[in-house]
Amino acid sequence: MTLALICGQGRLPRIVADAQSQRPFVCVLHGFEPDGLTADLTFHLETLGSLLDALKSRGITQVCLCGAIRRPPIDPARLDAKTAPLVPRLQTALTSGDDGALRIVMDLFEETGLSIAAAHELVPDLLPVAGVMTLKSYAPQNAVEAQMGERTVAAMGARDAGQACVVRGDGVLAREDAAGTDAMLTRLARDRLAGSGDFLSNPIGTASDMFGGLLGDASDWLTGGRSVDDGGILFKAPKPGQDRRADLPVIGAGTPDAVAAASLSGIVIEAGGVMILDRAKTLARCDALGLFLWVREKGG
Repeated sequence: MTLALICGQGRLPRIVADAQSQRPFVCVLHGFEPDGLTADLTFHLETLGSLLDALKSRGITQVCLCGAIRRPPIDPARLDAKTAPLVPRLQTALTSGDDGALRIVMDLFEETGLSIAAAHELVPDLLPVAGVMTLKSYAPQNAVEAQMGERTVAAMGARDAGQACVVRGDGVLAREDAAGTDAMLTRLARDRLAGSGDFLSNPIGTASDMFGGLLGDASDWLTGGRSVDDGGILFKAPKPGQDRRADLPVIGAGTPDAVAAASLSGIVIEAGGVMILDRAKTLARCDALGLFLWVREKGG
């Protein structure tokens, strides 16, 4: 065994583990246990230095960072001697954006002599080829919305601040924050039921985005829109210049329901940059809900 998974929450760690010919050594950050995968070693951020030593002593040569985590504060009482010298860099990571933080953590693994494998390198099927994957296809308006989505996520990513947004017409209804895509869609669904678009969760950003399309969308905005499908898309893509060995955006079997609850028409993801977990279930759910899933080439 030469591969270790450094795991957070969700389905991705189990999917990566199951795809290997030999079970990898599973390391789990305390409090962020993955779905359906038992830890061989549980560690705290304050014992990262000891984790690095343990991996080397076990003959591990390669690690894959997979799964979702939030940023735990450093507890000085938990620090061990191996981790204490790393504290300044860990503190910098905790105050950086997601990509910046992951680069620091990956540097620590590499400086120990461990190579980094991306989840999609270990499970190539996670990245779908370009094209429409569902029974329903996108409309011309959705292609225009995708262009705006690409520009919006690029601008967000330049600030290391999210990988997804919701676009309807010529307005951006919501932007992903640290809470993630599901939370963004849940807020949007709640706010639209209240007849407020995204005003409850992001009044300033939404107001500025809506000015360009306010006249054309005035009737939908004032009434809260149609009850089933207001049009619009969820758009997901990596950040510009992102280190793609970790934290590539994902969608999964729960995403279509969240998109439908937000009264959107479909999902657009960047080809080569967004992973689909449980692909068969995800596509079946899109078809059942009448949504499209378009794997779009960047700039397409």
